[in-house]
Amino acid sequence: MAVDEAKLNAFLGKMIGDMGAAASGALVLIGDRLGLYQAIRDAGSVTSGQLAERTGTSERYVREWLAAQAASGYVEYDSATATFSLSPEQAAVFADLEGPHFLAGGYYAVASLYKDEPTVSAAFRSGEGVGWHEHSECLFRGTERMFGSVYRAFLIDVWIPALAGLKEKLERGIKVADVGCGHGISTLLMARAFPHSTFFGFDYHEGSIARAEKLAAASGLRNLEYRVVKAKEFPGEGYGLVAYFDCLHDMGDPAGAARHVRKTLLPDGAWMIVEPLAGDRLDDNLHPVGRLFYSFSTMVCTPASLSQEVGLGLGAQAGEARLREVVTSAGFTRFRRATQTPTNMVFEARP
Repeated sequence: MAVDEAKLNAFLGKMIGDMGAAASGALVLIGDRLGLYQAIRDAGSVTSGQLAERTGTSERYVREWLAAQAASGYVEYDSATATFSLSPEQAAVFADLEGPHFLAGGYYAVASLYKDEPTVSAAFRSGEGVGWHEHSECLFRGTERMFGSVYRAFLIDVWIPALAGLKEKLERGIKVADVGCGHGISTLLMARAFPHSTFFGFDYHEGSIARAEKLAAASGLRNLEYRVVKAKEFPGEGYGLVAYFDCLHDMGDPAGAARHVRKTLLPDGAWMIVEPLAGDRLDDNLHPVGRLFYSFSTMVCTPASLSQEVGLGLGAQAGEARLREVVTSAGFTRFRRATQTPTNMVFEARP
């Protein structure tokens, strides 16, 4: 086939941009780890020497880092004064660690994709799974920080009010299970917002629960606790709410997990299922968000499901129709999309 030179050059340009983005991810980690972004924000504007002095780093390294950041559009450069600064929008993404728009922490999860590539490549050949616990530690840290921003932005003020009567029940006091809680950020946010309710965070990964317990102790909250347990085996009954945040598609037997949820819920209880935003057809998901989610699904989510019993392998872009099928197969009679945000769908299931 003849090569169209114009199309080839356009595609090469796209690939250069993609390679630059991939390479700059490591520099974002350096900026986050060394506090460079926060120092720029606090100073207002800095030269490379001033930033190095503020952060106790080498000026020559900082000079090159700043140049790369400016070329990426991650910082602003004033050639007249040879100074660098962060716009309010850049600061929100890179420097506001507890803000709802902070994304720099997600680059730790991106780093794990490269670190774990040999393991996943081997799984491609064998067809075997790769458990969540088999990934690099940076995946767990990145997930905590990346998803934490999303949960801080939407969980309390958008997602919970979207489920019929749930906010009022939480304010009065109910028993809540947060299944697949990871480092427990979602559990912490709910426990802080609704002090009259009691929260239990469950996850099979011991390291994640250890981190969740550490964060809970630092918070001083007394209405939550965490346990190491699988999704189909979490204890207790009479829950007014069971929540699954971005984890149902990771499970080998999501239908079995759904059946267990139904057994533990009160008759008027609710199951809140938060999943990555996705359409039901591949064509619906061929966009930048879909690219990000399919990439993580290939490297993390699908291998995790395939490592467990049944190994359904829903993937992070399962879509509403497949999720509905899983939930209703467990005996739930009501299932609806309660709301959605730019990256998530929030479903409400009732017995």
